[in-house]
Amino acid sequence: MDIRNVLRTMSEGSGVSGYEDSVADIITAACPWADEIRRDALGNLIMFKRGSGPEPRPKLMLAAHMDEIGLIITKIEDEGFVRFSTIGGFDPRVLVAQEVMAHGTKAVPGVIGSKPPHVQEPNERAKSVPIDEMFIDFGYTCRAEAEAHLAVGDMITLRRSCLDLQGQFMAGKAMDDRASVAAVLECLQHLAAMNHKADIYAVATVQEEVGLRGAITSAYGIVPDLAVAIDVTFGDMPGLSESDTIKVGGGPGIGIGPHVHPKLFSAFSKAAKEWNIPFSVDPSPHPGGTDTFAIQVARAGVPTILLSVPLRYMHTPVETLTYSDVAATGRLLAVFAASLESEFVEGLLCY
Repeated sequence: MDIRNVLRTMSEGSGVSGYEDSVADIITAACPWADEIRRDALGNLIMFKRGSGPEPRPKLMLAAHMDEIGLIITKIEDEGFVRFSTIGGFDPRVLVAQEVMAHGTKAVPGVIGSKPPHVQEPNERAKSVPIDEMFIDFGYTCRAEAEAHLAVGDMITLRRSCLDLQGQFMAGKAMDDRASVAAVLECLQHLAAMNHKADIYAVATVQEEVGLRGAITSAYGIVPDLAVAIDVTFGDMPGLSESDTIKVGGGPGIGIGPHVHPKLFSAFSKAAKEWNIPFSVDPSPHPGGTDTFAIQVARAGVPTILLSVPLRYMHTPVETLTYSDVAATGRLLAVFAASLESEFVEGLLCY
């Protein structure tokens, strides 16, 4: 299976935090390697792959969130224009003039409008347009027309086709964090041809962008012995210092910091070197914004590590990466999972 095409489909799909069902359907259809696939009460998609070792087998959790930042309708004006707010951390500067899709009784395309610069006051031209001054034009001429298909509370996503750039570079929306979901699928595809003793719980988590909620509940239910969260990090680009980024095309970042168990960092670094998988060390002195943190403090605590796919232009409609980094991340996950034995898990408790 060409998982790069699956990533393209996921990127173009709709799955705002709390409304991830259609993306979960895409992932389910693209995962023939799991022994069981189920969804929990919050909507997390759990893909279970049984290990070959004697029971009790180690339980390894892989977590990548499938939700995306989006918009929500807050008011429908008398003239048919729609006001909105954000779900998750959108930069208002990237929203003006974007194409969108509202998900009401049917999918309705629209555009985000604002006052043209010609009629702005001089002080308005020097600052970004606030969310409360933007509106969406669906082409309706009155509220009744709009309310035939839309209602306050309906979700809105950016309308964006995934774009192939040069080489393996891709740009699109929601690469954060569906690129990491693709890496998990790459891992499961590799493991189908490998012997692994541990049980693998690959989870596409929900509601990460609004508080790591899916990671909290899925980790509580699975009770893993150890876990790997996969997310995106800042890729190198003009305007950012080398210390704040990792190289795009240089493989995943292997996290190090309070959220990463030292023995897991050593094991992943060793595996990457032995298998000639490129990687960067990704220091994170103040973690907390990824599923890693939520899993780490679940129940009595879980040894965790974070792998990060380098990404440019995060939380914009043109998040850009190279698929080689996604594939390298999936391969590193697979070789670690295939090597995992009970003795290693027991050793995590001894510092």
